[in-house]
Amino acid sequence: MFVTRLISGIVLMAAAILLLLFGNVWLLAVLGILSLVGVFEILRVFQMEKHSLAIVAYLSTAAYYLMIYFHLERWVMGHFVLTLVVMLIFYVLQYPGYKIDKVACSLFAVVYVGYMLSFIYQTRGLYQGHWLVWLIIIGAWGSDTCAYVVGMLLGKHHFSTLSPKKTVEGCIGGVIGAGIIGLIYSCFFPYGNMFLLPPGIVFPLVTMVGSVISQFGDLSASAIKRNYEIKDYGNLIPGHGGVLDRFDSVIFVAPFVYYLLALASYIHI
Repeated sequence: MFVTRLISGIVLMAAAILLLLFGNVWLLAVLGILSLVGVFEILRVFQMEKHSLAIVAYLSTAAYYLMIYFHLERWVMGHFVLTLVVMLIFYVLQYPGYKIDKVACSLFAVVYVGYMLSFIYQTRGLYQGHWLVWLIIIGAWGSDTCAYVVGMLLGKHHFSTLSPKKTVEGCIGGVIGAGIIGLIYSCFFPYGNMFLLPPGIVFPLVTMVGSVISQFGDLSASAIKRNYEIKDYGNLIPGHGGVLDRFDSVIFVAPFVYYLLALASYIHI
């Protein structure tokens, strides 16, 4: 199990590095596919993966990524409203086949996975995004690694019943570790005048906030699994589970990094 997890983790990291380096349509296409799989996984948890509303969710997610490809981000709110309206039309036409909570679950799947995961691509598309996108990885996976190491060495106080292995010490270590990695990374950033504050301040702050958000993203995904009494969202990634099991923290971190960078710099979004 450990060897399988290690090998698939290495392959996943190598693929992520290549995609983030090259970006462009390849990154968007892969994120679109991962989003569709993730929407399927979360709807399967709700026992809705073959529901008529699920079809709307899949089509809505695909349409959203096409909108990003054609630079129609300004219409995202319209896309959200249209998705809701279509789902409500299905709800009315099939009444009393299911309750309104099914509509809420379907819409949640589109926003939680499709919208939020796309911010990796949107961050990569910012000015100097080929540098900035790595702050998402530091805030999510870098933080996870630091939290795990510190938790193993110093962890004594449990943080949440949602994850018995998480400790207060590990969580703090994750935040501090992400900040240190962000600070080191800022030393290599060649565009020092790009931000309102020095990169040595901006990068650690962004990655530390990302670390806090990352840990709540992980716990949120765990809470959903606990509610529905499942172990993993899927088995797409050997040893890691499904898309949502591996990208739960990234999903949360990506939007925050995107908007924090916009606030901290002269970037126009």
